[in-house]
Amino acid sequence: MLVGESVITKIKGDNWFGHDYNLNVYRGCSHGCIYCDSRSECYGIKIFDTVMPKDLVLETVKSELQGKKKSGVIGTGAMSDPYNPLERELMLSRGVLELINFYGFGVSIATKSPLITRDLDLLKKIAKHSPVLVKITITTFDDELCKKIEPHVAFSSERFHALKQLSDHGIYCGILLMPVLPFINDTEENVLAIANAAKENGAKFIYPAFGVTMRDRNREYMFHALDQDFKGLKEKYIAAYGNSYECVSPNASALHKKFRPLCNELGILTHMKDIIKDYKLPYQNEQISLF
Repeated sequence: MLVGESVITKIKGDNWFGHDYNLNVYRGCSHGCIYCDSRSECYGIKIFDTVMPKDLVLETVKSELQGKKKSGVIGTGAMSDPYNPLERELMLSRGVLELINFYGFGVSIATKSPLITRDLDLLKKIAKHSPVLVKITITTFDDELCKKIEPHVAFSSERFHALKQLSDHGIYCGILLMPVLPFINDTEENVLAIANAAKENGAKFIYPAFGVTMRDRNREYMFHALDQDFKGLKEKYIAAYGNSYECVSPNASALHKKFRPLCNELGILTHMKDIIKDYKLPYQNEQISLF
């Protein structure tokens, strides 16, 4: 059987959320978020706003998992949301989860879509033998502002509800609070409201980034969006950051001083090493017990 291009890559050195492998089922994204770094030229996606499945992706994933000598956690969602609108019909991400379960791997998923709750049955099966981590991106508490900066994504309130469903079924889940856009949603009111709602909906962690990154096509797209819905902010960004890649919120320090103590009080993890340790710990204890 012929398979497509390799879709599972091994991660070397320090890694994001304890991933051992990376996997993207689709190319491109239809969310239309004004800040998306994946639109940048360096990633080589010519038509970014059109979602396309990778060729023979299920056959390729099956072949590659069969050939792995060592299991681990497979991360997906870094470049393209695995639960985009096409997934409702194609069910390729669900097919990948079935293979991940069959071959005994763990999974870490990043998404902005409540569609992930459709696959709770498979996530629960995987969690019986391997780590499962779900990261739902929520950047702003207010649904109206959400629709301006993430125009084709479910409301933030719907994503909080998805977190609640996942948590109620025992899935280890939390929030990617990133990016927090300078001069837009980098307010104490916003980040503290997200922290409180995270607790109410069963999130175990929030991983924040109080700022945004911008380069080439990513910057052009965002500046155009600012001109449409946030008059005068493009000029403010240019004055503050010029052509800088990392655009840290001027409120970052003050936000951390309020945000982290509240999360500590609520029992919500905010540091990468703590999150990795916590979601993998039950499986390490099980291995030690078996040994």
